[in-house]
Amino acid sequence: MRNLLCLLIAISTLAPMPARAADQKPSVDVFSNGEGGYPTIRIPSLILTPKGTLLAFAEGRAAAHDSGHIELVMKRSADGGRTWGTLTRLAADPPNTIGDPCPVIDRDTGTIFLLHTRNLGEDSERKVLNGTSKGPRTVWVMSSGDDGITWTEPREITKEVKGLNWTWYATGPGVGIQLAGGRLLIPCNDALAGSKTYQAHSIYSDDHGKTWKLGGISGVLGNESQAVELSDGSVMTNMRSYRKKGCRAVSISKDGGLTWSDLRDDAALVEPICQASLTRFVRNGKVGLLFCNPADPKNRRNLTMRVSEDDGKTWPRSIVIEPGAAAYSCMAVFPDGTVGCLFERGNYEHLTFVRVAIP
Repeated sequence: MRNLLCLLIAISTLAPMPARAADQKPSVDVFSNGEGGYPTIRIPSLILTPKGTLLAFAEGRAAAHDSGHIELVMKRSADGGRTWGTLTRLAADPPNTIGDPCPVIDRDTGTIFLLHTRNLGEDSERKVLNGTSKGPRTVWVMSSGDDGITWTEPREITKEVKGLNWTWYATGPGVGIQLAGGRLLIPCNDALAGSKTYQAHSIYSDDHGKTWKLGGISGVLGNESQAVELSDGSVMTNMRSYRKKGCRAVSISKDGGLTWSDLRDDAALVEPICQASLTRFVRNGKVGLLFCNPADPKNRRNLTMRVSEDDGKTWPRSIVIEPGAAAYSCMAVFPDGTVGCLFERGNYEHLTFVRVAIP
């Protein structure tokens, strides 16, 4: 009897099980391996334009690994993600690598900017980190002024945003943000020559994308970060961490990304070392945060979206997007308070979209 009583008490103190996204809305496979002649399609990026169009970006790869012939591809949805148009090739330079899509919308002008990186197809990430690559990692931007239908030719901005002693460089992947004051901010990561160690940083534009400048270093032993503006106007970056703590790392900027605080570990956000998604929403006049990642300390599975209403201090509510194998993700918030999530599902076979209510 005493054992039964203890069991009942223990059960009563457990946190409620998170809701299942699949129980609320059907999912749609936006990209699948083999489509468009690409054996592998990875690295999801998702934005909702001011006109209500969803744009889904990804890397179309000639092979499963992160180097070699990779192109930037896109699809559009005009009905909230229920159906998607045909695959569009945005940037290609065979046999070289074009990837790390990180779009941002300038809501003052309506222009969509797509930042990305390039390197020779024969140069793997390891070679770049080791300083043995034949060519550098370079940074580029292209833009669309008609809701993602047509795009400008890519323009290189490497000299503006890359340190002279950096080897590796990546934009996002995921999305950039526009701050309340109008600044466009892109979370990036790099590696110092000779260190083979990643660090996160930010770049920004204060002139509607005409020029881009280098911001501050937001975290050593961190990469693949995402940024969000908090309720007090400060900026948080949340990053993939190599600090061996089994969780995400966070840094704060009080000056729009020019300088960043020391990293802190967020023990509530467990991770198996993987990219994640971070965005904000407004409910009843109050700013909230959404975070999504594979919520497992060892394996890329159990993709979970968490909610914070205290600027990321706590994450008390969650919803399971995909209980099985899942990896990279990107979210977009709709005006009706729902959120769309584009994520890698299975053994990287699909980029799947689901739209759910914020818990």
